[in-house]
Amino acid sequence: MTVTMQRAAYRQVLSEPCFRVLLATRSLAILADTVRTVALSVLVFTETGSPFLAALAYGISFLPQLVGGLWLGALADRRRPRPLIATAYGVECATGAVLASGYLPVGASLALVAGVAGLTPVFAGASARLTAELLTGDAYVLGRSLSAIAASAAQLLGLAGGAVAVAAIGAHRGLLVAAALHLVAATAVRVRLPDQPAGRGPSDPAGRSVVRQSWTGNRQLLSDPTVRILLLAQWLPLAFVAGAESLIIPYAAARDLPAGSPGLLLASLPVGMIVGNLAVTRFVRPATRERLTGPLMALCGLPLLAFAANPPFAVAAGLFMVTGGGLAYSLGIQRRFLAATPPAVRGQAFGLLSTGVMTLQGVGPTIFGAVAEAAPVGVAMALAGTGPLLIVLILSTRRPGDPARDGEPRQTAGESARRRNS
Repeated sequence: MTVTMQRAAYRQVLSEPCFRVLLATRSLAILADTVRTVALSVLVFTETGSPFLAALAYGISFLPQLVGGLWLGALADRRRPRPLIATAYGVECATGAVLASGYLPVGASLALVAGVAGLTPVFAGASARLTAELLTGDAYVLGRSLSAIAASAAQLLGLAGGAVAVAAIGAHRGLLVAAALHLVAATAVRVRLPDQPAGRGPSDPAGRSVVRQSWTGNRQLLSDPTVRILLLAQWLPLAFVAGAESLIIPYAAARDLPAGSPGLLLASLPVGMIVGNLAVTRFVRPATRERLTGPLMALCGLPLLAFAANPPFAVAAGLFMVTGGGLAYSLGIQRRFLAATPPAVRGQAFGLLSTGVMTLQGVGPTIFGAVAEAAPVGVAMALAGTGPLLIVLILSTRRPGDPARDGEPRQTAGESARRRNS
């Protein structure tokens, strides 16, 4: 199907007041999450002296999201977004305050963070569903682009500012700063975001529990070939890129790079992502963006192949920037994914998308960290780079007209479910 959308502008997207509130509060919450992660990791290492526990504290919020996305995702459509999002930030605030108190042992602190992280897909799904209702056409794609750019900028600021804050005021006070930022975000949502209704889908006639409805909705989404392939296309390349990114510190150590170089290499990828998103949305027409999905996805992996040859620091930083720029491939998928998801489970679909992204970004480092135990680090990073290339190759073998290739559903998940029930 030919895309005929008119190209939108960021000015048009930012003119929507509700979206501005969502964008600002989400960025503030991501900043708070990052500061809390840095402070908790430092606190755990200080108390235990264990690198493993410190690393676990840094990544404890990834895997539990799988549980929330699979079993609670229906809440994103069954509840009004304003109280749901405000509650989310309020719970994060309370978590930071409890951690800052210092009364919890390390195990309980990690369990608390993991438990709260399990709810993240629900809140993310509600926010993304509201964005899809506020913005239409190419404005929606640019809205998702702005969200990704703001998230990367907030993470960069949180990593840098969190490290400085913890060094200056200590880990406990750093956790209090994170709690205060979450409180500001919760208050802004409660005061500034209009109280929109719950999802537009029909209420559950069978009176099923949230858990059962979530499981049914996820099965409905994953049984649709178009939705399934579009989810995998957004999940898998990120997992491979995260696997390579997780090896930056060992790579710098193995190459005996100067002090501070790991931080600069880590920053190169989000900087490249921001530049790539801005360039693709600003200078590329909507139809061309979708045609560039494959080449840009390949660009996520191709630069990583060069790490097998152990490039010098400046070249390595440039390669990571190019890899980050390739992540703009997701802009060519946004409209198609939105079109393929039925409105009745749209919030759950976005929650499922968030679940897969976060979970696989935790799985990728585990896999390629194990590879780096048996092979040189540069070779492991290069192997991670082959993943996006293989995905592009697989997608390119789809027959013309196959919905998994062109992203246009022959029938939506809802239509498929109705046909099976008839």
